[in-house]
Amino acid sequence: MSKMQLGVIFGSRSSEHEVSVISAVQLMKAVNRDKYDVIPIFISMKGVWFSGEPLLDIHTYTNFNENCKGIYRVQLDVTAGSGALTTMEPAKGLFGHEQVRLVARLDCVIPVLHGMHGEDGTLQGMLELCNIPYASSGVAPSAVGMDKVYMKQYFQGGGFPVLPGCHALRETWQRDPEAVLTSIETKLPYPVFVKPAMLGSSIGVSKAKDRAALTDALELAFTFDRKVLVEKGLDNPLELNCSVLGYGEEARASEIEMPVTGGDLLSFMDKYIQGASSTKGMASLKRVLPAPIEPELRDRIRTLSVDIFKNMDCKGVVRIDYMYDTKANELFITEINTIPGSLAFYLWEPCGLPYAQLIDEMVECALRAHREKNDSNFAFSSDILKNLALGGKAGAKTGTKVR
Repeated sequence: MSKMQLGVIFGSRSSEHEVSVISAVQLMKAVNRDKYDVIPIFISMKGVWFSGEPLLDIHTYTNFNENCKGIYRVQLDVTAGSGALTTMEPAKGLFGHEQVRLVARLDCVIPVLHGMHGEDGTLQGMLELCNIPYASSGVAPSAVGMDKVYMKQYFQGGGFPVLPGCHALRETWQRDPEAVLTSIETKLPYPVFVKPAMLGSSIGVSKAKDRAALTDALELAFTFDRKVLVEKGLDNPLELNCSVLGYGEEARASEIEMPVTGGDLLSFMDKYIQGASSTKGMASLKRVLPAPIEPELRDRIRTLSVDIFKNMDCKGVVRIDYMYDTKANELFITEINTIPGSLAFYLWEPCGLPYAQLIDEMVECALRAHREKNDSNFAFSSDILKNLALGGKAGAKTGTKVR
């Protein structure tokens, strides 16, 4: 029996580019090679697609060289159902021509991109057009989950608990910063947290306790994004994270972790640099696992996480982050990560699910979703074009004259 051709797409034009590389290399090392032929597909910061055996090694990316032996540019055929990943072989001889070589015909793709141009629904839309199974949430949940402002509005509309907040645009800030500051202060008490709407990994996030700090925080956040979310801060909350795995009605929650922060917020340094080798990604984060919380709160978080997963129609594995106000006994959703750092494998190992088996389940979710999608009828027979060819005058929908 031939092995499945499993494409792993990672990198891309994102401030979380390096985090994506770490997550992808972790996954490619954990994959069961008896089941899959792993095809690394690396997107550079310039947006160029590459493949090749050296991309399996984390050291390749220290000073990435596209001319390194064994690395070559690739293209994905967007013809629906093709799945062909190809490269151009250089011409041989004086009168030779470039030749197209098939690298692989992808059976399934695992997107391991964090942030813009990958986790935000853009790659998912491309894979939908290509009709290739992929092991992450679809276009809509990915887009909503990437934009913190839309995400908050979605959760509010669904009756899920979120912190009070507001947002501001860069153009408004540049035109009238005083009005932006006054608007925020009217809506929210200090302290507040300021976050770029479309970033993850805590990049550009700051806590502000007064107007001067808020000004600095907005200036920083607007360097990363044109839209910024401002949220009410809590006094000494517990940060708690839970992962969900599945598709459709078959979804289950992981163990819950309590990240250990180095200050008022869980920073990029906390997540990826301090405490362990930076090649371990989110798996290196200092954490208490399982979180030291009461069984009632644990059950509440796990139930809520599955409800959110199903409500958003997610797929594969996600991680949902919470803030718990210990004084008021209130739980708030901070965000959902539709492609979490390290794919949250470390939250599933305490549940008896090794990383290799987690990958197997993600692939199964992708294949099932793909089958269900293709069970739908995308054709609708009509005589509109035939009637036009025969001189019909009615428009397609409105009944207006066709001139």
